[in-house]
Amino acid sequence: MPGPKKCSGADCHNEAGTLQCPTCLKLGIKDSYFCAQDCFQRNWTTHKTIHKTQNAARVYNPFPTYPFSGSVRPVYPLSPRRPVPKSIKHPDWAETGIPKRELRLNRSKWDILDAKGQEGMRKVCRLAREVLDITAAAVKPGVTTDYLDEICHKACVERNSYPSPLNYNHFPKSLCTSPNEIVCHGIPDQRVLLDGDILNLDISLYHGGYHADLNETYYVGDKAKKDPDAIRLIETTREALDMAIEIIKPGTPIRDFGKIIEKHATSRGLTVVKIWGGHGINSEFHPPPWIPHYAKNKAVGTCKPGMTFTIEPILTLGTDKEMYWPDDWTNVTVDGERTAQFEHTMLVTETGVEVLTARLEDSPGGPIPIPDVANGNKAK
Repeated sequence: MPGPKKCSGADCHNEAGTLQCPTCLKLGIKDSYFCAQDCFQRNWTTHKTIHKTQNAARVYNPFPTYPFSGSVRPVYPLSPRRPVPKSIKHPDWAETGIPKRELRLNRSKWDILDAKGQEGMRKVCRLAREVLDITAAAVKPGVTTDYLDEICHKACVERNSYPSPLNYNHFPKSLCTSPNEIVCHGIPDQRVLLDGDILNLDISLYHGGYHADLNETYYVGDKAKKDPDAIRLIETTREALDMAIEIIKPGTPIRDFGKIIEKHATSRGLTVVKIWGGHGINSEFHPPPWIPHYAKNKAVGTCKPGMTFTIEPILTLGTDKEMYWPDDWTNVTVDGERTAQFEHTMLVTETGVEVLTARLEDSPGGPIPIPDVANGNKAK
């Protein structure tokens, strides 16, 4: 019969009770028991070094020879795919990874939603805003992007919703997390967020037969909120989206959004990443139209009442040239400069626009003042 366990507290000679360090439990570290809560708290500073040692032994860079353009590295292993109960309606790619219906769409035919469809979009977009806000509230230095994925996934399931990115063209997670130089489609992994990072959270939900899509870029820690270039980048991108939304009404040419976005970006010394654009969204995840975010684009057509679509500009401090990591999803700037993105799902009304994914009064994040942007120069 095994003898009594010794308390894990340094220089503590008591027998351990049933209190186990919750972090050790999560990491699979055994025999990490303490005699009492006050002993655990007193020893926390020295005890937590065990977690770092254990994590260092477990995680790895899956692409050690890849010429990364910036400081961000993938940190594997990825956690197992999170399950979605069968009672929740799944999109057609949930099992196969292939969006078959979407691939068969006529790219020149745009859907106009009736009253029932519009109400379905309102509901799923309200849920998506809730999920983004819950996930964003957990953003802080020291948490992993995989932890944020876990929060997002749980919030979706609690709302009887399927996280649209999960297994879409075999994407392995329930949201996209894109820090710093990652342009978009970053895969949540074991990377720990650092004070000074900026992070985009891209959330999509499927509920009641309709999809919602929105994203925001957040400051990670106080250091990021004191970085003038990070502020200029994030707030200009936020403003560019707001300015594009202001002109939405029946008859507005689709090509005009890019003109407004690029003009504002250029005025602040920033560049539009041209490869990515907005898109239609309704009972399909990415139906037409395609919505460019740069000037002098060739997009055809105009806004019509009943259309639902996204605008989601991505701006960068450097060049708009981008490349992929070997995971075939993570898109990054070739010069390692940071990017920011914001996205809303909109409904065109008879008189203007309804922003279906609009921020709430208590939504995390939000704008902060931009330091010295006079004449489009970099903040000093």
